[in-house]
Amino acid sequence: MGIFDKIKEKLSHEFIDIIEWLDYTDDTICHRYERYQNEIKNNAKLIVREGQTAVFINEGQLADVFKPGTYTLNTQNLPLLTTLKGWKYGFDSPFKAEVYFVNSHLFTDEKWGTKNPITLNDERFGLVEIRAFGTYAFKINDAGKFIVDIVGTDDNFTNFEINEHLKSLIATRFTDTVGEANLPIELYAANTTELSETCKEVMQPEFNSVGIALEKFFIENVSMPEDLKKEIFEYSRIEKLDLDKLTKFKTAKAIEAAALNDGGTAGAGMGMGMGFVLAQQMGGMMQPQMGVQQQMPQQQQGGMMPPPMPVAITYFYASNGQQAGPVTFEQLKSLFANRTVNKDSLVWKQGMTNWVAIKDVEELKIFLGGNTPPPLPKI
Repeated sequence: MGIFDKIKEKLSHEFIDIIEWLDYTDDTICHRYERYQNEIKNNAKLIVREGQTAVFINEGQLADVFKPGTYTLNTQNLPLLTTLKGWKYGFDSPFKAEVYFVNSHLFTDEKWGTKNPITLNDERFGLVEIRAFGTYAFKINDAGKFIVDIVGTDDNFTNFEINEHLKSLIATRFTDTVGEANLPIELYAANTTELSETCKEVMQPEFNSVGIALEKFFIENVSMPEDLKKEIFEYSRIEKLDLDKLTKFKTAKAIEAAALNDGGTAGAGMGMGMGFVLAQQMGGMMQPQMGVQQQMPQQQQGGMMPPPMPVAITYFYASNGQQAGPVTFEQLKSLFANRTVNKDSLVWKQGMTNWVAIKDVEELKIFLGGNTPPPLPKI
């Protein structure tokens, strides 16, 4: 073998004639194929496996992109690179170019979550805070755009690096979406499927702009402070209850508790007050018997006639711009407790000339917690 044959053999070994990449990791998105000071040989073989895309970069400019398959690198298969290199008569000599292999398979079970609580304005509970977390799946759908906009000159780009960017994008768009949804606070946790689909539609254009397809997006949990959760549960129960039946039940329990009292003034007063309320509610049942007694002569009733039963005071109230009621004092108190009405809500009862805020009605000021009722009259 002559000296020139040895030189030609040595050069042929230094030039790259087969370009391929076998990925043995689970987290690599993009890998730059290169060997120190080696050039790509004319008519070299390019092997792109399923789940991969090969991208040629020339001096920082995007050139040719190859889908899965086996290619012979020449001017026909490298039209853009040929133009960038300025080869007018074909290329017979070796050339240098950066070759990036991009994983185009689906990256699944990626985690996301809100680093800080999201503040929302609920019509019933005011300003509240929620947190959320879940998973998402993505894949690279435009390898060239992804390398130019995201990878840059990174020789081994992993999903950990892109996840930090994607999680920030998700948290921002999720906050905007739940804020614009304007749902009652308890419905965010109850409608995670619908909310997930809406968020995916909102985020998809942002992902596409950098060559990434958001394939799946799931909200696994929406959480809120425990004290707010208890308030929501209580409100939900009260909303489902018959307030009239609830008032009667509580009245009976209060009378029972007062009867068990040792006879103190507070117990007696409570018993009397609850007795009056119960008597008012049972007035309808007693009316026929009273009517018969009132028809009897005064002498046959064994003494003077008792005074007439006190008439129960009822209130009308305004809620969401609509008139509601009438309700009893206890029912109105329950409505105040579950925030259906508040201190500025308007009420009206017989004898009033105009609607008045609860905070300005003397007997209703007890709802506000700042006043105490006058002492019971001595009997």
